[in-house]
Amino acid sequence: MNKNYYAILMAGGVGSRFWPVSTSDFPKQFHDMLGTGETLIQKTFSRLSKLIPVENILILTNEKYNDLVLNQLPQVKQDQVLLEPAMRNTAPCILYASLKIQKQNPNAVMVVAPSDHWIEDEVAFVNDLQQSFDFCEANNALMTLGIKPTFPNTGFGYIEYNKEDTNAIKKVSQFREKPDYETAKAFLKSGNFVWNAGIFIWSVKAITEAFLHFQPVMNNLFLSGYESYNGKDEKAFIAANYSLAENISIDYAILEKAQNVYILPATFDWNDLGTWGSLHEKLDKDENNNAVVNATVVLENASNNIIRTDAKKLIIIDGLNDFIIVDKDDVLLIYPKDKEQDIKKIVAKLN
Repeated sequence: MNKNYYAILMAGGVGSRFWPVSTSDFPKQFHDMLGTGETLIQKTFSRLSKLIPVENILILTNEKYNDLVLNQLPQVKQDQVLLEPAMRNTAPCILYASLKIQKQNPNAVMVVAPSDHWIEDEVAFVNDLQQSFDFCEANNALMTLGIKPTFPNTGFGYIEYNKEDTNAIKKVSQFREKPDYETAKAFLKSGNFVWNAGIFIWSVKAITEAFLHFQPVMNNLFLSGYESYNGKDEKAFIAANYSLAENISIDYAILEKAQNVYILPATFDWNDLGTWGSLHEKLDKDENNNAVVNATVVLENASNNIIRTDAKKLIIIDGLNDFIIVDKDDVLLIYPKDKEQDIKKIVAKLN
């Protein structure tokens, strides 16, 4: 395996749209959401380790998930787990991890990947990643894997590239915010837009130069602790300084400003598993399009539902269509699928 290959696995999110299964104490990346026998973070780690040495995979997560990470990924050492003492979005944690990698190996190329996405064709994923690594080793490039849109989704950001570009890896024209439905339809029709999946590839040299240029204040903050990185004083430096960083995403901080951004439209199927509805798409379903996880069910006049329980509980449903039914500990959720984005608001109210 190539010792210059690294990964930053993003595992700090809460996944509140998957409440009541996903909670702030035990978020969705640590659950077996698809009933495969592996949690989402385990599947992602396994996928990345097909190309990247296990010791070069860093996990970025919140302090309170440290034990969950080590329990679920026993092949990972404590010094591979980077703990965020405060929630500051994706730019600060990516800069922190990149500087640690730079100190260890200035020739590194890395992928930044979410820990909770579903990718079925892992061979295609590894091939796309290899192609991206090759490009970033040869070019001063910030790259992303874009997902070819299959419907006018209003929940994703989009990335536009030049229609005339016949190269496999294309220069990005611009990032576009989450669109309304009509705009999303227009993006789909034009054929030169992809979904922003949050999977990024670059050399450590390219990304640290980008932070130096576009985020000098944040860059100076994290560089001031450079001597401590990968040593015994690192934890104290991060504890004292991390929360001083601006709360900003890597998209806003770097990618929407830089001119050397490229995209490879992915050749693999992808699902961000962001909601119960997106999970429903990926599960096996009965003849009435009901998806069932763990439960034993008797269904009459019921269709397009997703039903999940923790135990082998008997669930009897009559006359319910397009609903999310989740039984977890002392919570029973029965909620219309077309309002699933509002689950996040309910969780916020309960908190």
